Amino acid sequence: MTDPKTTASASSNGRLIAIVAMCFLFAMISFVTNLAAPIGTIWGYQYEGNSVLGMMGNMMNFLAYLFMGIPAGKLLQKIGYKKTALWAMAVGVAGLLIQWISSLQPGDMNFNFVIYLLGAFVCGFCVCMLNTVVNPMLNLLGGGGNRGNQLLQIGNSFNSLTGTLTPLFVGMLVGELTDSTSMTTVEPLLWIAIGVFVASFIVISFVTIPEPGISKGKVMPRYTHSPWNFRHTVLGVIGIFIYVGIEVGIPGTLNFYLSDQGPTGAGVEGAASAIAGAIVAVYWLLMLCGRLLSSVISAVVSSKTQLIVVSSLAMLLVVAAILIPSSCTLPVPEFLYSGARVPVSAYLLIICGLCTSVMWGGIFNLAVEGLGKYTAQASGIFMMMVVGGGVIPLVQQVIAKNVGYMASYWLIAICLGYLLFYGLVGSKNVNTDIPVTEEEDAEEIANAI
Repeated sequence: MTDPKTTASASSNGRLIAIVAMCFLFAMISFVTNLAAPIGTIWGYQYEGNSVLGMMGNMMNFLAYLFMGIPAGKLLQKIGYKKTALWAMAVGVAGLLIQWISSLQPGDMNFNFVIYLLGAFVCGFCVCMLNTVVNPMLNLLGGGGNRGNQLLQIGNSFNSLTGTLTPLFVGMLVGELTDSTSMTTVEPLLWIAIGVFVASFIVISFVTIPEPGISKGKVMPRYTHSPWNFRHTVLGVIGIFIYVGIEVGIPGTLNFYLSDQGPTGAGVEGAASAIAGAIVAVYWLLMLCGRLLSSVISAVVSSKTQLIVVSSLAMLLVVAAILIPSSCTLPVPEFLYSGARVPVSAYLLIICGLCTSVMWGGIFNLAVEGLGKYTAQASGIFMMMVVGGGVIPLVQQVIAKNVGYMASYWLIAICLGYLLFYGLVGSKNVNTDIPVTEEEDAEEIANAI
């Protein structure tokens, strides 16, 4: 006879291992994603300071979500969390290798740029698949509600840690942009990323991960409705699109702004790219701090309250950054870069990292609340909408090219206004009459007959 205490202990250990594994994968998502924007400054400089082309790598990375979001959700249902994660890491290695190939022919810039964009696109498939795994998994392991959001914030903390280090490392490798700066400059980081993915693949292969909601050969659950029938989910899908654009757009455009030595740039003296990388790294560091704080308070403070507070504060910071003249500057802390000064607006924008830190978990948690068996389907839809992280920053760069970097942040302010609306009104589940379990479905069908 099985000892109930032994069974409970094994179940608890398996759950803990699954949580650690998902947090580790969260870190890999940010590591790969955050290579695009700082590396984009290299391409932007090569194309005579064209920041729109420089942001194309980031666009391709997120464009992959549009194509892979739904298939990733279906793959998750068919083969489970672990196998989907392993496939994702294999795809990540392929994408990074393609980006490395773009550094092998230094004389043909246009060809190399196309190869680089292809590599960024493939890496986008990787991070989309990983996101499809880790978000519903952590929410389910936490049991949904405040506890589910708490685990999402813990996972996002690891995401922010690697997000902090990536632009910092790229900035250190690049230093000051010159005509000789190319993809070969960041080759070491690409190989480190490949090595981490290979190591991750080996580790996850030996980790036992629970497969909640996966049929494992049983009859797949019937779907009489879909996530699109839930108003709060649909509005949450739009919220995810907007949020990821905000999260990437704020530091991405700031990186170009501080690196640009032209009339519309910040005019930072010295190794501008290194300074920009250091400042942007602080944004991601503050995201880490915000997520660690949220992981502590999320057990008692609801996702709704957190989203309302941070979206309001972020709007105030962005508007203030737009209105303060670029001539108002403050020194860069000595531990980041000695003797440099940057506009006050840059500091206001990096403080937004504290606000954006909790938005993803909050929106996701609110949008899947009460979905039941439709959660896995919804996860695929959410991943598809992460394409906003490519679309909104690209639109922001087009605006910046025409009217200036800081004026482009009005787009971010409008987007933050939508998230405030979602927290206040849009997140309420008004479709509680829709059956979300097999038992409720059977009862509804029986009543209809």
